[in-house]
Amino acid sequence: MKISKFKIWLSAARPQTLSAAFVPILIGASLAWNHDLFRWDTSAVALLCAFLIQIGTNFANDYYGYLKGADADGRIGFIRATSAGLVSPESMFRATVITMALAFILGLYLVWTGGWIILVIGLLSILFGILYTGGPFPLGYNGLGDLFVFIFFGIVAVMGTYYVNALQWSMGSLIASIPAGALSVNILVVNNLRDVEQDRITGKRTLGVLLGEKALKFEYSLLTLLAYLTPFWIWSYSDASVLILLPLISIPLSYKLNQHILKKKKKKSLNRTLEKTAQFMVVYGVLFSLGLIFM
Repeated sequence: MKISKFKIWLSAARPQTLSAAFVPILIGASLAWNHDLFRWDTSAVALLCAFLIQIGTNFANDYYGYLKGADADGRIGFIRATSAGLVSPESMFRATVITMALAFILGLYLVWTGGWIILVIGLLSILFGILYTGGPFPLGYNGLGDLFVFIFFGIVAVMGTYYVNALQWSMGSLIASIPAGALSVNILVVNNLRDVEQDRITGKRTLGVLLGEKALKFEYSLLTLLAYLTPFWIWSYSDASVLILLPLISIPLSYKLNQHILKKKKKKSLNRTLEKTAQFMVVYGVLFSLGLIFM
């Protein structure tokens, strides 16, 4: 059965991971709304840039995974278009460049609004999106992927979004970035848990390879707990209303996910868990953002 080009490129863009781009922007913009500093224009452009950088990073992962031979024939994760022969390496490289270039061009509006610091943030986001799997020392292949994701999909994305709205930095946005970073990393944790055997064979030194599967399961639970502790932190040390605790509604969902991570042994089933983890991030992100708006 022939797969359409649209479906091939849609799959390569990894739409199931885009919650890691959407939720941090939503959180930063919601905090700005609470402070009466929200701007539709900069929030919309920031969201588009975040989507493009995320997709560009996914394209780069696909391309460099092929070059490094990291996507083995027995891969149980989502199909890599280049390694599967569905897209040529040249086309995937061009798609990466075009997507990142579009993010840069759109981001110039944010630079015009927020100044040179936004240019630095944007360039670093694009650079590290490529260096995640590219370059002589790919972050994702050397145990630094989790740290990269927490910094750029948590701290940088939330604080940067708040800044292009408010044109000032906020300690509150730093605290609010913790759940975004933690839950973004959890998507990566599921990915690494699923692929730990193949990563070991192909030479990828993820935290799963370095520390073992038990460490990944502990990390997943710890980061989930960190996401839930953050609203309590805000509630305890500020004049926020009890509505900041809205994310607690999602605890049954997170409990089921954690049980699946801890007990399931079939690695193929973790593809669905990865998607559910990303969907849970959206649920948590919406509830947390509502809490920030009305706190």
